[in-house]
Amino acid sequence: MNPLRNDLSRRAFVSGAAKTFLGVSTASHFGSRILAAPGLGTSPLKQAATARNVIYLYMSGGMSHLDTFDPKPEKPDVMGLTKVMNTNVDGIRVSNNIPLLARQMDKLAVVRSMVTTQGAHEQGNYYQHTSYTQRSSIRHPSMGAWLQKFQDRGNPTLPGSIMIGNDSRHPGAGFFESRFAPLMINDPESGINNVKTNQWFTEERFNSRLSVAKQLDRQFAETYNVKNVRAYADMYDDALKMMKSEELAAFDLSAEPDALRNKYGGDRFGQGCLLARRLVEHGVRFVEVSFGNWDTHNANFTRVPELCDELDSALSTLLQDLESHGMLQETMVVLATEFGRTPEINANDGRDHHARGFSCLLAGGGVRGGQVYGATDATGTIANVNPVTIPDFNATIAYGLGIPLDQVLYSPSKRPFTVADKGRPITQLFG
Repeated sequence: MNPLRNDLSRRAFVSGAAKTFLGVSTASHFGSRILAAPGLGTSPLKQAATARNVIYLYMSGGMSHLDTFDPKPEKPDVMGLTKVMNTNVDGIRVSNNIPLLARQMDKLAVVRSMVTTQGAHEQGNYYQHTSYTQRSSIRHPSMGAWLQKFQDRGNPTLPGSIMIGNDSRHPGAGFFESRFAPLMINDPESGINNVKTNQWFTEERFNSRLSVAKQLDRQFAETYNVKNVRAYADMYDDALKMMKSEELAAFDLSAEPDALRNKYGGDRFGQGCLLARRLVEHGVRFVEVSFGNWDTHNANFTRVPELCDELDSALSTLLQDLESHGMLQETMVVLATEFGRTPEINANDGRDHHARGFSCLLAGGGVRGGQVYGATDATGTIANVNPVTIPDFNATIAYGLGIPLDQVLYSPSKRPFTVADKGRPITQLFG
């Protein structure tokens, strides 16, 4: 017997399809609203936002703190082939792999006392992006999604969040509506694919097909008029606005002078940083650029200088570019990674995963440059001065953006979450 022959079976089928494909059920009619309540154990600290935008640079694979921002010149057995150099800030030294950034240390705040509970790549990446450990039963929102949830987009015709690098492990919107997910861009020089139609596909044909699609969807949308279903309709509406927007010019890197493009670097990361600046300039609030692979179990002292060469050119140019456009004060630049690398050099001339001490950076957006927060011990093994957890670091970003740290939002299963779990912001970095 055909299960769609009677109304009851048809309703059961549609309900099952909704649950399977959209993550909703008829119970959503009674419990889809996101509730709010004070967060127990979370930081009550609040401030007026010092940053409007974030450019988040993610060093995938675990960047070596010892070969970048936390060298140990007194320990040659730890440093291997890496040397140390002074910066333009007295008393702060970094590795010789980042000479351009050494000359801009007055813009940077280095957090040298990062610690994490996650020593594997996928779990560490997820934890760094969400402040929560990975679970099979739920997917948590990333910082870009939290920012959109609490604050408006900067440009109504462009996404509120964009991810450059197309990292498939990115948590995206998590349990928030799909419209808070970042737009994924793999190649910054290619921009957005499929936004222009072929000549034969006229506006009239496009509108005709869109009308038919809406008619087919109407009954389902009316029957299941809940948040997750509406979010898909909103996503299509947003895509149409973007396709017709003049703001698509933001994705065109050819509009930039060749000299500036070359200064950023011809690699994807460098061009991704340039695209990030253009997107923020056009009102995109949160842009992430991923860069890797920093997983240097082998040939650390060959691979890290190559990676640092790209990072050094791109980040140093980004800081100067933002400053010259008058955007650095309102744009927080974040450099993060899932963990560091061991002080011990292994038999393959490499460094292994290290969760007990590593470095991340902040600049702009109200963060005071020319400072180091926290420290690791003499060998870079343990963060022994002012340890900073992943939730603490994310709470610092949220604090700069003016996101309430103790505001609870509930998942569809009615579990409470805050933007940085129980993290405490490093308020000393601001001002």
